[in-house]
Amino acid sequence: MASDIILKTEFSDLKLFRRGKVRDVYDLGDKLLIVSTDRISCFDVILPCAIPYKGKVLTSISVFWFNFIKDVIAHHLITADVEKYPAELKKYRDDLAGRSMLVLKTKPLPVECVVRGYLSGSGWKEYKQKQSICSIKLPPGLKESDKLEEPIFTPSTKADVGHDQNVNQEYIEGLIGRDMAEKLKNISIEIYKRARDYALQKGIIIADTKFEFGIYNNQVIIIDEALTPDSSRFWPLESYRPGQSQPSFDKQFVRDYLETLDWNKTPPAPSLPMEIIAKTTEKYLDAYRKLTGKELK
Repeated sequence: MASDIILKTEFSDLKLFRRGKVRDVYDLGDKLLIVSTDRISCFDVILPCAIPYKGKVLTSISVFWFNFIKDVIAHHLITADVEKYPAELKKYRDDLAGRSMLVLKTKPLPVECVVRGYLSGSGWKEYKQKQSICSIKLPPGLKESDKLEEPIFTPSTKADVGHDQNVNQEYIEGLIGRDMAEKLKNISIEIYKRARDYALQKGIIIADTKFEFGIYNNQVIIIDEALTPDSSRFWPLESYRPGQSQPSFDKQFVRDYLETLDWNKTPPAPSLPMEIIAKTTEKYLDAYRKLTGKELK
């Protein structure tokens, strides 16, 4: 297993476009190469250890969902098959197989499109204070993890460093215009509803998720990742109990462990014990198996 772990790529003859918390992105001219590593970040700090199979799970789940929602909106994925990559990438085949995507280069829109179907995370914290999330009033008396009557669109800013900031629809309209803001809201909610209904049949509650969009040939398309355990809260349906936090398939498990430590959530981050790493890997793999009905190759 260890030989299949990648914490960082160093493709010296390729132009590094961006190194994110998890992904290394290379500029291939009119296309981008997105490589999902096995890095994990919590509280916006990258941990020093890897989560085996994480990068492959993120890529495979994104590919699955891009195909699932293609009749709702076009996506940036060209191919995830390394055999179809440009010749200059062939030498990196072993590092790229299963964990990379060749995608269109777009003009990203400066908005994180968050959809919430359940009351959790920062939304729950805000609701307790204001009975609203991002200026959207909610009924009184809701409990943590309650299902909302209808999914709500609660956008945030996209921060290159530090935390994204929750904002309201009016703020987004000021950034990108009313028509575009309304379009992103409607598309995001439609994608969420379709994915939510499918995942429920597979025993997974998608409590919330975030999308990113870009402009390509004057058309809005979905970019980055789609409905992964890193961009969403996945809860097991069988153990769902409103009124408390839920066990999850995502990295909330790691966050919960880190909360038990005497760590101030600033770099350097502590390493994780082997048992936490192994259990986190299993959660990612379990999410993939449940959603797709397949074993990760």
